[in-house]
Amino acid sequence: MSEATISPSTFQLHEKDTGSSDVQVAILTERINHLTEHLASHSKDHSSRRGLLKLVARRRKLLDYLKLTANERYQKLLKSLSLRR
Repeated sequence: MSEATISPSTFQLHEKDTGSSDVQVAILTERINHLTEHLASHSKDHSSRRGLLKLVARRRKLLDYLKLTANERYQKLLKSLSLRR
């Protein structure tokens, strides 16, 4: 179930970009994938499950913002991260 590691540097808008929505979504997606694998083998870890839900909600908010402000970047991000929407 392990997917390829997502490199946030591929989503940077410029060389020193660490805070754009694109980069933040990529970082959150990597953390979400890692937690999902963890919860597959540790099904009773409820605190990690709560953390996962918070990460998913934060990513959803960032994606909603990106959809409103830069729809082209939003579509590209969904496609490259293989996110459903």
